[in-house]
Amino acid sequence: MLPEGARADEAVPRLREIGMRKNLLVGSAVSYRELQQPAFTNLLEEQASIVVPENEMKWQIIHPEPDRYDFTRGDALVTFAQEHGQKVRGHNLCWHNQLPRWFGEMATPQNAADLLRQHIAKVAGHYAGRIHSWDVVNEAVRVEDGRPDGLRNSQWLQLLGPDYIGIAYRAAAQADPKALLTYNDYDIEQDGAKFDAKRAAVLHLLQRMREQQIPIQALGLQSHLHAAPELPDWTALHRFMEAVEKLGLDIFVTELDINDSKLTGDPGERDQMVAEWYGSYLRNVLQHRSVKAVLTWGLTDHDSWLNSPNQRHTDRPLRPLPFDADLKPKPAFYAMVKAISEAPARA
Repeated sequence: MLPEGARADEAVPRLREIGMRKNLLVGSAVSYRELQQPAFTNLLEEQASIVVPENEMKWQIIHPEPDRYDFTRGDALVTFAQEHGQKVRGHNLCWHNQLPRWFGEMATPQNAADLLRQHIAKVAGHYAGRIHSWDVVNEAVRVEDGRPDGLRNSQWLQLLGPDYIGIAYRAAAQADPKALLTYNDYDIEQDGAKFDAKRAAVLHLLQRMREQQIPIQALGLQSHLHAAPELPDWTALHRFMEAVEKLGLDIFVTELDINDSKLTGDPGERDQMVAEWYGSYLRNVLQHRSVKAVLTWGLTDHDSWLNSPNQRHTDRPLRPLPFDADLKPKPAFYAMVKAISEAPARA
């Protein structure tokens, strides 16, 4: 569906060019499989000024055995980006998910810090100077686990306590001094008590990191949003972003998509509501000049993680991204174009 007033024969705008006018990086997560598809890579080249690997730099793929690293898939994305004038976000260096089996069998409280440092030195060191920003620690906060500090009771926490966070950031800063070091998390954006609690815990973590002089330069708002018939007013999010800015941190929108599983109506009606969410969210976050990058978690609905069998809880395909399964722009894409075009320029 085209926006009102648009013609079918009009050239599709290029988000990377529109973002460039605002000093804003715009891009997408990419899988190794997608890089083998010429039609997709043409679209990616046209639209993205920054890319991030969906899975290719996570421990399970890049460090499959204790003494073996496999950079094949990560290297493919970095090479593609360099050839097409795109920056690369690294994702991620420390997470509780997608750890290789050997880690659970080998890691102990006595050796876990060395394993973490060695992994980061090898991976971030391999890509040193070629990465715009690293998601160093990913999703370390889970209020539901009941800790006073809000931290997730992850394998890393059980092995090393809260110190694992500082260990990871200091190792990353040493391995690649040029990369912007980011903390990345979800459920920060929308209204409600659950989101309020998550925001408070994440802010507390960032404040502690600053107090402990842990090297961090940015916060990643994952932005996996759940569409409903009524839009949020984003007031709590604005207050949170202002508090993050007072800590001297940049903000990146790192994994934007909008889950339409709770919307009713035909695909066109759902697409229009998803577009309203894209427009509303981006208009609000881009009021903050601290936001230096916007990435969707995929470009096309066909390849969205939300349409994987273990994620989709409806018999209809979800439509969470700016391009459809045929790589055609949807109303969400034009909502992004409008919001970025109207945003204030970054410094």
